Amino acid sequence: MHQAIKTPFGFQSTAAEVVEGIDLRGKRAIVTGGASGIGVETARALAGAGAAVTLAVRDVAAGERVAAEIASSTRNAGVTVAPLDLADRASIEAFVAAWDGPLDILVNNAGVMAIQELQLSPDGHELQFATNHLGHFALSVGLHDALAAAGAARIVSVSSSGHLRSPVVFDDIDFAFREYEPWAAYGQSKTANVLFAVGASARWAHDGITANALMPGGIATNLQRHVGGAAYMEQARERFRRAGFQLKTPEQGAATSVLLATSPLLTGVGGRYFEDCNEAALVERRTPTSIGGVAPYALDPGNADRLWELSLKLVSRSRPPA
Repeated sequence: MHQAIKTPFGFQSTAAEVVEGIDLRGKRAIVTGGASGIGVETARALAGAGAAVTLAVRDVAAGERVAAEIASSTRNAGVTVAPLDLADRASIEAFVAAWDGPLDILVNNAGVMAIQELQLSPDGHELQFATNHLGHFALSVGLHDALAAAGAARIVSVSSSGHLRSPVVFDDIDFAFREYEPWAAYGQSKTANVLFAVGASARWAHDGITANALMPGGIATNLQRHVGGAAYMEQARERFRRAGFQLKTPEQGAATSVLLATSPLLTGVGGRYFEDCNEAALVERRTPTSIGGVAPYALDPGNADRLWELSLKLVSRSRPPA
């Protein structure tokens, strides 16, 4: 067992505090979903430290507004926008083809949560798994050479404590044989986000690429739009209070992502899962109030290998006929 990484930061830390004193001038970063929620604050912190940041977003108009605001607030003109729909393989391929030069930081931040009815991507996969995992997997694989060219690149995989709700059910990822349950589907996709970090670090360490996963915390953002939005988060606030937890601000929610993307304490470290800016502890059993910790199945190298090979097959198959 490795020694868990501890940092001077914690629950209350903000992204700006985590990156203070770190110079990212000359570095290039991509933040998926950078036009809303913690993606905005992640991008702002990276830009504030001097990085050239690309917001990879579905809504380009919203992305342009956010990019202009971040550029103004950080006095960094190197904040740009590019279209990316993680559920659309052609969009991912176009984004990758348009990228030129090395890439130092890839923050796989975008996501969708608890879609209430079973929806399939254009390629026929359950939409949360397709967006949260397969889309980011294809993007990361497509950008591998750019990451390798940077020499010491980092991938940040935004997961969730929701991974405690389900392992990856390899025999029925797309709910073809089991009844669809929104939170189980979300949990499976978030477990996949952790396993991706494990797999990428194992395969790409020799290229100087490390990947880690994280739980950002409970934050009121557009992520909750499928489960009631603000009303849902008010209920969540009360559940958190009873369990001894609190919700975070977007600035606090982005802190762990920014830590994994920039901290010298993470140099050469990969395949781990963090929460509140520190490496999380293993939990052996989920309870009704489980919010913290990481499930052993999410860090299992065998599961990571199986998911990697399956994901390669799923993203390399030809598109179904129109």
